Amino acid sequence: MNSISVRALLVRGMLAGLIAGAFALAVAYFLGESHVDAAIALEEAHSHDHGGGEELVSRTMQATGGLATGVLVFGVAVGGIAALVFCYALGRIGDFGPRATAALIAGAALLTVYIVPFLKYPANPPAVGDPDTIGERTALFFLMVALSVLLAVAAFITGRRLAPRLGNWNATVAAAAGFVLLIGLAYAFLPSFDEVGKDFPAGLLWEFRLSTLAVQVTLWSVFGVVFGYLTERLLTPAALAATPRTASAVN
Repeated sequence: MNSISVRALLVRGMLAGLIAGAFALAVAYFLGESHVDAAIALEEAHSHDHGGGEELVSRTMQATGGLATGVLVFGVAVGGIAALVFCYALGRIGDFGPRATAALIAGAALLTVYIVPFLKYPANPPAVGDPDTIGERTALFFLMVALSVLLAVAAFITGRRLAPRLGNWNATVAAAAGFVLLIGLAYAFLPSFDEVGKDFPAGLLWEFRLSTLAVQVTLWSVFGVVFGYLTERLLTPAALAATPRTASAVN
């Protein structure tokens, strides 16, 4: 793959990330912000500090401009990174076309970058968590992300090396089992945090975490579909152009 193709795919990855970010933003705003507001109201109701300073950023700005900036920038950034991964993976992970490769990368990213770390360190709304441990919790979450990605790469390499001896199916099962085992060990040995207050509604916590999961599922699902379409248009234009002519000739 030459530099022109890589550049074109990078641009398309960032564009697909922007579009996916727009869909994820809609989910975050309409599904998640109401839960954030409810958690903030609970936090304020139980706060004993009634002499707080002036609010630097209004809640309205946080829920609109701040949320949009964060989600869209994140979408563009991960879209560019996923496009670079696509450039390397296309043709190297099996006999998959551009759309299938894009879908596999999006699914792998959702699993390794979010779902695996989320199961160990789920997102918490305001009023949940000790402010004194936020630095440690953040560091451990990103450590879990790094472990998940590295172990997934190691599992893929191991599966490819085992394939000639075990066959593709058995090698895939063995590599996946090794990944699950090592992630389970990470879950067991890394510290956990149980900082949810007894008076915090379990339903609200559950709905907030489901909404954060929905945002990520939307982001990566839309990215996989859009980026797959754009890459196929770029890399196989002759085949797509021939399709209408073939159909008209048959008719």
